[in-house]
Amino acid sequence: MRAFEGQHSDNVAIKRSKDQKVQLLKQLREQFAALKPTVAPGIRTAMAKRIADLEKEVGGAPRKA
Repeated sequence: MRAFEGQHSDNVAIKRSKDQKVQLLKQLREQFAALKPTVAPGIRTAMAKRIADLEKEVGGAPRKA
């Protein structure tokens, strides 16, 4: 249920600038690398897909070690 009439749905994509996407990509890579072996495979798959999608959006930002 919505809090008030005309409120946007949670299903609307968040608009981010390229710099924000690069920062998010960096954070996701760090989080993915820090995942413990006991993490569910579905979570690993979802994170890997999100990372791949962001890499496509920002033009395959080079990976920094």
